[in-house]
Amino acid sequence: MNVQEESGLKVAEFLLQIKAIELSPNAPFSWASGWKSPIYCDNRKTLSFPAVRTYIRQEFVNTINEQFGKPDVIVGVATGGIAVGALVAQDLGLPFAYVRSSSKGHGLQNRIEGVVESGQNIVVIEDLVSTGGSSLSAVEALREADLNVKGMVAIFTYGFDVARKNFEEANVTLHTLTDYETLIKQALNSEYINEKQVDLLRQWRENPSEWGK
Repeated sequence: MNVQEESGLKVAEFLLQIKAIELSPNAPFSWASGWKSPIYCDNRKTLSFPAVRTYIRQEFVNTINEQFGKPDVIVGVATGGIAVGALVAQDLGLPFAYVRSSSKGHGLQNRIEGVVESGQNIVVIEDLVSTGGSSLSAVEALREADLNVKGMVAIFTYGFDVARKNFEEANVTLHTLTDYETLIKQALNSEYINEKQVDLLRQWRENPSEWGK
């Protein structure tokens, strides 16, 4: 097992321990999209646990240095990427900004909050990637501001095919600290779930919009 795999399992274990990710294959959650899901993810909970928060910040910094080199600015995606993005920027000694989901309806009507300048190299921080729609909308706003988006780093991705396709079409490189397959592996190792539940979790990921109907 390489260092990246070990780190991915450790992040997954942290998320399970603090219930940032909850697995309930037999009593599914309802997402805002209307999908039924055996998994619910709220990575904002990591901020409430200093050891977890610190580890995730360090892994973000390591990933950025290894994959992209030092950018000019770290940019978080509102709202989940703001706090962790600011921690990462602080660690790297870099400016921080964030992208709103839509422009403010008053004042300067900014969508990008903070100071950025045309031509700067940007790494985007996100907490969670599902279909990639909101994450890539933020990237589009940054590109429209003539910023060079080197890539995105997120805590967790479900690994949906539609997300992979969306990131490829947008020509955005995505790196995540952990992912769905790693989470299932860790959950099984830690006896959060059993083999039968693993099958249910994998079936959902293959066709999430129709699963549970």
